[in-house]
Amino acid sequence: MKRTRAYSRTTNEVARLLGSRVRLGRIDRHWSAQELANRVGVTRSTINKIEHGDPSVGLGVALEAAALVGAPLFSEDDGLRRLELGRVSDRLALLPKRVRRPLMVNDAF
Repeated sequence: MKRTRAYSRTTNEVARLLGSRVRLGRIDRHWSAQELANRVGVTRSTINKIEHGDPSVGLGVALEAAALVGAPLFSEDDGLRRLELGRVSDRLALLPKRVRRPLMVNDAF
């Protein structure tokens, strides 16, 4: 039985924005949905799902489609994107490896 999942409004909006950018990039390149599907290695219906903002499509597949059509995701400048990745990686390196809930101490004797 297929499980349905509820997504937040933000997730749905981002998926629709990404899908619109993929569609715009595909049309700008004069590619059919089938042609993009062949380049990504998926079915035409998967491309249609991406373009209509279906958040259940795999992240890697959606990002690959976006990359192939040149859809802007973060910074279009490779150097700036790598710089941002480095900054986030540096910040993550300073944080603990695991997140634990604070231990509640009952000190009311």
